Amino acid sequence: MADRSSLKGWVLAALRELDGEGKIVEVCKIVWRDHADELEASGDLFFTWQYDIRWAAQYLRDNGYLVSVQRRRDAPWVLSELGRTTDPDAAAEAAGRR
Repeated sequence: MADRSSLKGWVLAALRELDGEGKIVEVCKIVWRDHADELEASGDLFFTWQYDIRWAAQYLRDNGYLVSVQRRRDAPWVLSELGRTTDPDAAAEAAGRR
């Protein structure tokens, strides 16, 4: 079952599909397309995932997977070199242990 830590890997995978950069709406569309069934079966996460995906992006930013947006809420999410090379599943698993 999906949980909040799953979102981190899904964000990385979506941004890779978007060639490393995308607005939150673009990322959310890909996450929904690829993981709607998992989200619908995830209990409370189904009702909060669009909030929680922002939390996931902040975690990824704080840990070097995304570049800083310098407090600009309209800035696209951009993969860092670490984000481009890390396995999305491994990033989600590492986050789940924290």
